[in-house]
Amino acid sequence: MNKNTKQLMLGNKAVARGLYEAGVCFISSYPGTPSTEITEEAVKYDEIYCEWAPNEKVAMESAFGSCLAGRRSFCAMKHVGLNVAADPLYTMSYTGVNAGMVIGVADDAGMHSSQNEQDSRHHAIASKVPMLEPSDSAEALEFTKLAYEISEKFDTPVLIKMCTRVAHSQSVVETGERTVPDKPYEKNIAKYVMMPGNARRRHPIVEERTKALTEYAETSPVNRVEMGGTEIGIITASTSYQYVKEVFGESVSVLKLGMANPLPVKLIQDFAAKVDKLYVVEELDPIIENHVRALGIPVTGKELFPMVDEFSQNLVASKFGKDIASAYSLGEQIPARPPVMCAGCPHRGLFYTLKKNKCTVLGDIGCYTLGAVQPLGAIEMTLCMGASIGALHGFNKVRGAESEGKTVAVIGDSTFMHSGMTGLANVAYNQSNSTIIIADNSITGMTGHQQNPTTGYNIKGDPAGKIDLEALCKAMGFNRVRVVDPYDLEQCDSVLKEELAAAEPSVIISRRPCALLKYVKHNPPLTVNTDNCVGCKSCMKVGCPAISVKDKKARIDATLCVGCNVCSQLCRFDALQGTGKEA
Repeated sequence: MNKNTKQLMLGNKAVARGLYEAGVCFISSYPGTPSTEITEEAVKYDEIYCEWAPNEKVAMESAFGSCLAGRRSFCAMKHVGLNVAADPLYTMSYTGVNAGMVIGVADDAGMHSSQNEQDSRHHAIASKVPMLEPSDSAEALEFTKLAYEISEKFDTPVLIKMCTRVAHSQSVVETGERTVPDKPYEKNIAKYVMMPGNARRRHPIVEERTKALTEYAETSPVNRVEMGGTEIGIITASTSYQYVKEVFGESVSVLKLGMANPLPVKLIQDFAAKVDKLYVVEELDPIIENHVRALGIPVTGKELFPMVDEFSQNLVASKFGKDIASAYSLGEQIPARPPVMCAGCPHRGLFYTLKKNKCTVLGDIGCYTLGAVQPLGAIEMTLCMGASIGALHGFNKVRGAESEGKTVAVIGDSTFMHSGMTGLANVAYNQSNSTIIIADNSITGMTGHQQNPTTGYNIKGDPAGKIDLEALCKAMGFNRVRVVDPYDLEQCDSVLKEELAAAEPSVIISRRPCALLKYVKHNPPLTVNTDNCVGCKSCMKVGCPAISVKDKKARIDATLCVGCNVCSQLCRFDALQGTGKEA
């Protein structure tokens, strides 16, 4: 692993390699697409301690503790996760670091797996923390190592901003060897205790640091000029740089910015003076463009390029009035592939029951958010991690008896540990008559099956501390805590009716492991007795991808069906038949 070799790597894997070579000793993260693979790749290095934290705030605080102790640390999250961790981030900018600390944040332009499309550069600017922005895997590795040098030289945490395309695309990297710095911990109350008197003295230090970092940005090799034709000059960064180079090659001049914050001044002024017309090509918000305009330099940016969605070679070419190369065009229209719960998903029976009872369902972030999709169409609100419980409390407080008997919150086990507990404490403390359903599928499902504090296993799959959800809910003041099997529709229905009718807050834990977990054993697939099937399509109400109807008869795809028997409970004619044996 220590020999210098050239390898093809995903951007996220390259960051992990950079962490290894930089001598990082501690990593704490919360999984979030498109950042998850950084920590999953880093854990493969035995020299690095890695963990999944309950949420991003805890991850960042834990990583800060490691750097305070004198060992280089890292935490990773997606863009909305940085919102959760903003509290420690903004004050860490004041305290600075001891050993180097780097924060990986991955933006999701195009919202492939996100509830919004925010631009994390705003956090870097607002927190006055430097941010590096690689454009390929080679830079992901090198910028990660450089980030630790910057962190320790300028006494600051450093943000590494990835995006979906850089995180999940491959390019060639050259690996190096690992070196492990070790700095002693020294007590320094004035630096690390951020009560008002100390914080007032630290703020001017932050402002001076920003000036020094701006000077660094003027000559840092992460910001480079590639002179070509001078009729057009383009300032760009990240994956947009790749699109510009693919469209124009060497025919235009490019200022490629690898440091997103702070941005250089003289470098941009000098570049602008060398070209006839200046453009900025950047995804999402006009951060670079606004900086250039503030310098009094005429520039074309968002009047040409959109502020939404991902860019592409085709978009860049079309905006500059260039023909789209045939190599960049698809010969056929790709058919739509709407997201759907997997066959045998334990959430399906739960949402069918909620819809059947005409419940108003306030949802949360996870694969169970697909309960909003037809034919279930059960979820009516999804905002952010943990919001379902807080929103239910407010909803029921103002609607009272009108909503209490038919409105529920649904939250996954991992999301509950992330930020649902405080919402639950609010319900217990301020006593809204609310019913909360924890959809416990024994894993963090949507980001690819990561462990969480309720599973009993750590990031490596070794036995770890396990939080008992029933005991936790009771300890938080809930007298009514029920557990149901979502494959059992009759049980789900009766328990839901009882808890909605109760005159006090309650928790229902819908517990069944994710059907895709390797240790889960499935029943043989169901079969269709075509003589019994009348084509009523009742079985289609659960929206299982293993069921279809052709020639007015139900069909079961044996390659998908896991024999959960949820659909058979809807058939009044005994047309869907299984072995009757539980796996």
